[in-house]
Amino acid sequence: MKPKIAMVKRQFSIGDLVAGLSVAFILLPEAVAYAAIAHLPIQAAITAAIVGLICYACLGGSPFAVVAPTSSAAALLAAVVLSLHPENPQIAASLGVALVISTGAVLFLVAKLGLGGLSAFVSRPVLHGFSFALAITIVTKQLPLFFGISVHASSPVPIVMELLEHCGEGSIWATVIGLVALVLLKVLKRWPNLPSVFLVLVAGILLSENFNLSAMNVELVGTVSIKPPTLSLPDLPLDQWLQLAELSLGLLIIIVAESWGSIRSLALSHGMSVEAKQELSALGIANLFSGLLQGMPVGAGFTGSSANEAAGAKTKLAGLCAAVVLLLMAIFGQQLIGTIPETLVAAAVINALSHALNPKALISLWRLNRDQYLATAAVIAVLAFGVLHGMLIAICLSLVSAIRSFSKPVVRELAELDDTRDYVDLKNHPTAKKHGQILILRPEEPLFFASVDGILTEANKRLLAGDDIDVLIVSLEESADLDSTAAECLAEFSDQLQQQQKLLLLARVKDPISQLLLNLAEIKFKDKMFWSVNDAVIEAKKYSQSV
Repeated sequence: MKPKIAMVKRQFSIGDLVAGLSVAFILLPEAVAYAAIAHLPIQAAITAAIVGLICYACLGGSPFAVVAPTSSAAALLAAVVLSLHPENPQIAASLGVALVISTGAVLFLVAKLGLGGLSAFVSRPVLHGFSFALAITIVTKQLPLFFGISVHASSPVPIVMELLEHCGEGSIWATVIGLVALVLLKVLKRWPNLPSVFLVLVAGILLSENFNLSAMNVELVGTVSIKPPTLSLPDLPLDQWLQLAELSLGLLIIIVAESWGSIRSLALSHGMSVEAKQELSALGIANLFSGLLQGMPVGAGFTGSSANEAAGAKTKLAGLCAAVVLLLMAIFGQQLIGTIPETLVAAAVINALSHALNPKALISLWRLNRDQYLATAAVIAVLAFGVLHGMLIAICLSLVSAIRSFSKPVVRELAELDDTRDYVDLKNHPTAKKHGQILILRPEEPLFFASVDGILTEANKRLLAGDDIDVLIVSLEESADLDSTAAECLAEFSDQLQQQQKLLLLARVKDPISQLLLNLAEIKFKDKMFWSVNDAVIEAKKYSQSV
């Protein structure tokens, strides 16, 4: 048995090593591209990738997740920093680092407080719209590099207008090299195990070494100086730290939504389970240390994580292998990185975001006739107001949508299905049997401070519409617990019905709700809460007969 176990471990190690090499070859060119998006030196992206890989390997739970810089986080970082109007690149870098540290600290706090579920309040349609508009924005900003044209605009529409205005000033060689790179990247996708972007950048380095690209108006990445980072905090005033902590909300939501989606989907495909608290804590610490070492924000991007899985990763050792290989390439390949043509960096970014430019998710919303206006509004917000303000508007749209749904409560009337003692929605089962002077209602959402008034108002309206109703039964099956507002409103509603000489009974009441209501007003609710609707109906019939 021992030789067999040793052989299995060896196979796992080889698989992790191969996966680590593949991931490193993907992350290096991505680091070059994402640093350009964030307007930061390449060192910031490489440092972030190494720190993210090591932290997640030590603290995370998924064997496949690759925690490194992502395009969306890089774009949002740049947008936040530019919105603060830094006076020079040094101040801009300090603000970026402080934002990453703030995001990591807040993310870790959110994980420890068990508040990770709050990201769910940003709906998927809004995220689809934001991602689509973000991809358009990032790709548009790469076009000047792709065509070799210098522009001054910073938002998509002005950039396109300026490109059209100066289209005759571009570099034909930069465009040709970029187009060839895109074609090669498209062709190499047929072999997913090949590090296609890495191979294309190597070809670009060879091209740069053998031809004078500068004389052909093809710009190069330029001098790359990667130094050992040191742990430090940016020297910023307290009010600026507080401002960055507020602005970190958008970056936090992007990291959580993108990372949790990648981690959870890969775990489910392999029958594994992951714990949200552990994953968010690992991401928080990874961002915290990345910022302290002057790195970019990191998250578990789907591209790197799925590539890690496809390459044969079995354990988190693959991430550590990738970190070591990336470190070696950064130390010994600095001069080579500097000779990469910028048009190839632009091609790598465009290729990486090509999947996000697919409007399939938005089109499906229009076909379903659900939330299409919400997603479209998110797209327009990002394109019209920029990444940062577009993200904040998108978050507000999600919250407004949630509040709107709670402010318009859906309350169903229930009736007995034949004589089965099962109570169903009367609207969908018109032949179901009603019980005389008894009205049975079921709110379709939980009772809490934002919904309880609307639900009870609707219940009272239904009650007043029937002159012969003596008993109202409210089924609370959608409510796992109540807050103090909902509990007090139920007590007040009970008093209101009593003044009308009507009785309020509660059905499908869970233990926490039962205990809370008895502690609040035992006289009002004792013997008036039941496990099932049928038990409540039996009690209601007794009351109707005694009236």
